[in-house]
Amino acid sequence: MENFENNLTVPRPEPHFFLPGDVIGNMERVRQLSERHPVNILVAGKQGCGKSTLVRQFAARNKRPLATFQIGILSEPGQLFGEHRLADGKTYYQPFLFPQAIQTPGCVIHLEEINRPEHPKALNMLFSVLSEDRRVWTDELGHIRVADGVVFFATLNEGEEFVGTEMLDAALRDRFYVTLLDYLPADVETEVLHLKTGIPRADAQTIVNVANQLRKNSQEPLVVSTRHSLMIAEMLSVGSTVRDAFVNSLQVSRDVLESVLLSLHLSTGADEVRDGSNYKIY
Repeated sequence: MENFENNLTVPRPEPHFFLPGDVIGNMERVRQLSERHPVNILVAGKQGCGKSTLVRQFAARNKRPLATFQIGILSEPGQLFGEHRLADGKTYYQPFLFPQAIQTPGCVIHLEEINRPEHPKALNMLFSVLSEDRRVWTDELGHIRVADGVVFFATLNEGEEFVGTEMLDAALRDRFYVTLLDYLPADVETEVLHLKTGIPRADAQTIVNVANQLRKNSQEPLVVSTRHSLMIAEMLSVGSTVRDAFVNSLQVSRDVLESVLLSLHLSTGADEVRDGSNYKIY
């Protein structure tokens, strides 16, 4: 990992990260636009579909430093910039990484889960750095100007199933280009599981088939992210059965899972011993 000024680093590239061709083309256009002026990109999609990895990959491929900020911890305006602290009976202002990062030419700024702040007004100071003017004033730091080539990526999950999120303010959303990510096609997801965990392609395809059946289940549809399918593949790589890997990785009822496994002509393992003889000291 390459070191950069202000303790920022360029992340290592992800060797097995697949994206649709149109998204790859769009990332190249983002790079070109950032050579003219700072750019804002909103990446939306289901959980575990690669939003954060996309941001890291953009930074890695273009050899740019990356700074990630968790928006969910913000409860008041200006909190990204720094805070007043007390030492030896005296107060002083401690700047945080954010003002350093936005003043670093070419830096990639990741605003993670931008629709999850503790208080909506905590985002108010972002309006200035994301606007055409690209300047903000703080009493403690004075005028701060966003450096040339900076790219702001904001990622979010939206929907009733995501606790603690809010719909993104329309005026804030208006400042972003939008990129949408979705689950990988079955053949691509199979290849990802094989390449990342080393399990045979046949086993990887079995995991993807089961995952897709759960995703499409009409009675009890389940969100099975690529992150989860990778976790399941890792369990298989160290000797787990498909059934146990799914049970231990997802909150899925055994009845639903066994129904899916049977529909795909896979062993359910339902005859396992469940009495006390199966318990051991750990």
